[in-house]
Amino acid sequence: MERAPDLNALAALHADTFETPRPWSQTELAGLLASYGVFLIEDEGPSMIMGRVVADEAELLTLAVAKTARGRGLGRRALAAYESRAQGLGAHTSFLEVAVNNVAAISLYTSAHYTESGRRRAYYTQPDGSKVDALILSKPLKPA
Repeated sequence: MERAPDLNALAALHADTFETPRPWSQTELAGLLASYGVFLIEDEGPSMIMGRVVADEAELLTLAVAKTARGRGLGRRALAAYESRAQGLGAHTSFLEVAVNNVAAISLYTSAHYTESGRRRAYYTQPDGSKVDALILSKPLKPA
């Protein structure tokens, strides 16, 4: 039997990882996890990735790797696990959004063959109140 996620630990990891967009609370994480088609993959790195599959489309909702665990390939491993799970759930395409100033994440996604398919102008609010665009990246997933 699968154990229930530790929402406190997930929220702490998200807070350790994100400023833009702002970190998600335990309540927000619980709400997402209770939503249709949402799945979570955790790693003891610590890292986690959350996605959602609806029909034949997967959305990467969040990917978080603790600052102390970066540079060890955990993000790449989490992304591969997310894509595999999404394919297993019937997804043919994956998409995500990422802040244009999140260079490390963009590098990870483009190295995994995600390409820009759109842009949301002034989508995220940074801690200082300024706005930053979100890139929409997507890629086809190989048939399962």
